Amino acid sequence: MRTGTTEAQPPHPKHRTPSDEPHMTDPKHPSDSPAVTATRSEHYRDSYANSVQVRMSVWDFLLVFGTVHQDSADAVTIENFQGIYVSPQQAKALLNLLGHNLAQYEKAFGPIALSPQFAPPAGPVH
Repeated sequence: MRTGTTEAQPPHPKHRTPSDEPHMTDPKHPSDSPAVTATRSEHYRDSYANSVQVRMSVWDFLLVFGTVHQDSADAVTIENFQGIYVSPQQAKALLNLLGHNLAQYEKAFGPIALSPQFAPPAGPVH
């Protein structure tokens, strides 16, 4: 027979409450993911972009947002105002999210027609 202090045993799984659960999310159970709250920082701003340039490296993707101005028939100016770096994983998640939302948009409003005026740049990958 032991005497002295006793260690608390974790409750049986059938008797656990949410406060008894570990704080890490088990990837096998995505429904048990934590609540996510999105807030706006003091530097948040909404902007309009009709130009998005994508640059990539082995480590990340750089999305450069800007506005296109056509000052004359033979002169176009792109004024870039924000560059955002994302990981390759985040870029792929963004691709999936945009694809899903574009499909919903086209289902509701009809196909989106693209009339390219500029060929994609053929440059090095940085």
